Amino acid sequence: MPKNPILLSFKFAFQGLAFAWKERNFKLHIASSIVVLAMGFYCQVSKIEWMLLLLCIAAVLSLELINTSLEKVVDLVSPNKHPLAGMAKDLSASAVLVFSVASAILGIIIFYPYFFN
Repeated sequence: MPKNPILLSFKFAFQGLAFAWKERNFKLHIASSIVVLAMGFYCQVSKIEWMLLLLCIAAVLSLELINTSLEKVVDLVSPNKHPLAGMAKDLSASAVLVFSVASAILGIIIFYPYFFN
């Protein structure tokens, strides 16, 4: 195990990505990201469009990571069903949904002219 705190931080971060990879929704977001990246290369989108697409991909993946971590913490502290635990999990899932829908709309705005003009 590395003794350097910076290397340890990276080790733990990559470990978190490995945990996330086991989650169905994270895999779905990765697959969607690959499709968007492929479309970006195919359409040769502009630099600004790339920045927007990459920002959306990073934000959706980050929100999914936060959502998954919150769900794990809620499961730990509230192993039995509780309305507030369910509400916390639903709210964090909603954050992912809101940004995913906004990202999809942005993707439509970006890619529409490449396919329908």
